Order: sequence, then C-alpha cells, then structure tokens
Amino acid sequence: MNSEVSKNPRGKNSLNAMRGGDRTRTILIQVGVAVVLIALIAAIGISIAVKQSHKNDVAGPTPSVTAQPASPDAVTGSITDKGEIKIGKPGAKADIRVVADLQCPACKMFESANGKAIEDAVNAGTASVRYNIIAFLDQSSGGTRYSSRGANAAYCTATADPTKFLPWLTTMYEQQPPEGGSGLPDDKLVQIAQAAGYTDPAVAECITSDKYDAYVQKTTKDVLNSGIKSTPTVYVNDKQVTSSQVLMQPDGMRAAIEAAAK
Repeated sequence: MNSEVSKNPRGKNSLNAMRGGDRTRTILIQVGVAVVLIALIAAIGISIAVKQSHKNDVAGPTPSVTAQPASPDAVTGSITDKGEIKIGKPGAKADIRVVADLQCPACKMFESANGKAIEDAVNAGTASVRYNIIAFLDQSSGGTRYSSRGANAAYCTATADPTKFLPWLTTMYEQQPPEGGSGLPDDKLVQIAQAAGYTDPAVAECITSDKYDAYVQKTTKDVLNSGIKSTPTVYVNDKQVTSSQVLMQPDGMRAAIEAAAK
C-alpha cells in the first residue's frame, strides 16, 4: 500500500459516472482507488528491496532503550527482537503493529488520519503500538537513501526518549519529501529531532553517523521476507486491518482500538 498515487483513467471514468451522486461515497471511492494503486506500486518496490537487501547481512549496533521513566504508569519504550519500536504503558490491552516506510505516501496518509488516535490510546494506557520502520524506498529519493536515513533517525530518537517518539513521527510525516525528490538532508533530520525535544548532541551524532544503518537494512530484509507485501501494513491484536476506510479515513482506527481494548 505504498509509493506514489498514479492517475488511473478507469478511476476517472468511474468517478465521472457518479457526478451528482453522494459526495461522501465519491470520497470513499477515491480513497479506495488510491489505496489499490499505491499497493500495486508498492509490490514492485518491495520486490526490488528484497533483492537488494541480501547485500546487507551485517546487523551492526543493536538499538536499545536504556532510560525509562520512574513512574510505573508512564509511557515506556523498547526495541523488540523483531526491530519494532514499541511504545506504550504497562497493561495496555490493545496491541497495534504498523509496518511503514518514512518515504511512503500511503503511510503519510495513514498517520495523518490515525496518528492522533494511536497517540491518544497510548497516552491513555488503552493500547501499545509497535512500529516497524523499514527502508525499501531508497530508490525514490534521488540517491540520497532517505528511507534508510529516516529509519535510522527513528531508532536514534526512540532509544533516546520513547515518550517523544510519536510526536516526532507525526512531524516526520508532515515534512515527508516527495517521491523522486532528493529526500531531507541530515541537518533537516537533526532539526526535526531537536524541535521534538531531542536536544542531546548524541542524538544528532546518531543521525548524521547513520549509527543504525546496518541494523535498518537487516530488519528491513527480515520484515519483507516475513511476507509483508505493502506499506502501511497494520495489525490490531495480531489481526490485519485491511479496510481502506479504517486505514485512511480520519480517526478510522479509533473504534477498532477501543474494541480491541475491551
């Protein structure tokens, strides 16, 4: 469910045929067409990424969260053995997993629609979220490896202070560069991190040195080889969410999260 949204003549014809119809229904069709087209392009990108990832078999430094809040009911963070950035409070009943690429337009759409619902659920202790930030769209950033550098920055920030990670992620998607462009430079990634509260020079050094790059490549390969076919791929309590209305409509995930927490 990724890469740029293409113009589909059949999509245009179907929409034109509905002129004068219900506006809400038209919006839902537009979202559905966009999601299908993005998924088709994503399958190609992921296939390329799987082939290229065999060159990156060295894990490098393994990220870990060392500092944790003293309060027992505070938001905590960890890096799972699958490379997921897990954020949440102890005892959260709903578990969300999101597989995403920071260069992915559909992932931006998902986060724009549902990032607030996820953050609210995490802060309320209703849900925890596991982000697999992978990098298979490096070929879409003009040779600057933006997907990989963005994923590295995700580990740099999450390990430094997981409580600031979700707002950081929101800003990263808000400032997502267009596919085919040059990607955001490292100094811009540092600025975004600093604006989110990551002022420790060690975070900037982690970003500019690509500290976790080898780990990003290995994790990406492992995730893609596990059968993931598109991004975003989203699960709630290990059940994949496939409805485009839930994934792409504003607050579409909120009801699913609340139901999973009961």
